[in-house]
Amino acid sequence: MNARRDSAHGQRERLDAAVAQLNEVILGKDREVRLGVACLLARGHLLIEDIPGVGKTTLAHALARVLGLTYQRIQFTSDLLPADVIGVSVYDRASGSFQFHRGPVFAQLVLADEVNRATPKAQSALLEAMEERQVTVDGVSHPLPEPFFVVATQNPAYQVGTFPLPESQLDRFLMRIELGYPAAGQERALLRGRDRRDMLATLPAVLDPEVIQALQQGVPAMHASDALLDYVQALTRASRDGSQFQSGLSTRAVISLLRAAQAWAFLHGHPGVLPEDLQAVLPAVVGHRLRPREATDRRGPNELARALLEAVPIP
Repeated sequence: MNARRDSAHGQRERLDAAVAQLNEVILGKDREVRLGVACLLARGHLLIEDIPGVGKTTLAHALARVLGLTYQRIQFTSDLLPADVIGVSVYDRASGSFQFHRGPVFAQLVLADEVNRATPKAQSALLEAMEERQVTVDGVSHPLPEPFFVVATQNPAYQVGTFPLPESQLDRFLMRIELGYPAAGQERALLRGRDRRDMLATLPAVLDPEVIQALQQGVPAMHASDALLDYVQALTRASRDGSQFQSGLSTRAVISLLRAAQAWAFLHGHPGVLPEDLQAVLPAVVGHRLRPREATDRRGPNELARALLEAVPIP
């Protein structure tokens, strides 16, 4: 029992060290970094939507380095084919049979860069792998590695050459976050500091896949009280009453919200899930799943999430 407790304590220290290491690379974005780590702990996938040049790719690469995960980057373009993502079967004359050559999706952390620049067919190939955690080619299923974490970046829909993800595919992402511009102090530190690409090349791995899987198993065990579940269901009812949104949160979205809150509580060492944990992750979990009821309503995802929080008091 003591050995198990010591092991859990050591894993906790390594998790805290990993977050600290990431914050040395991505300056001034502690909340976004923690959301990304919590998304992995909850066994979800992460969508980062923002303008080019604010560190989306850097965050994904830093996560792979610090967490000790195998890493592949897929640059999504208009001519990308599903086989470029999942792989292809090639006829081998020596054996007289087809041999499957794995695509870049067979990595523990996959960066789908500018995912909304590819056609819907190529997008679907990735999203199917995310959902099933396996790839089926010629009737044969090939399991993806564990842990399996997709970080997709997306440019704003108003930019030229984009194919926006439909709501059904956005729902496959547990969280959606924005990085935004750094504060003046952090930007000055970036100007004076080392090039982030050089830093990435020398980042040590703080965690490893085995530890991450052990941490993931601890997330569902985080206690959520009946009062906390009442709060979750009250938020759900408010999203479905038709007063603000076109449609309410799906059952999958509600389960995702609870699991993300458990991961946030776990990451911060709380004994159980608090209302503050739920409020911390709610914008990232539900913002991309809500649409305003009125077509003239121009509120963004974060504003819609805040409106939902304001509509429901804590029980």
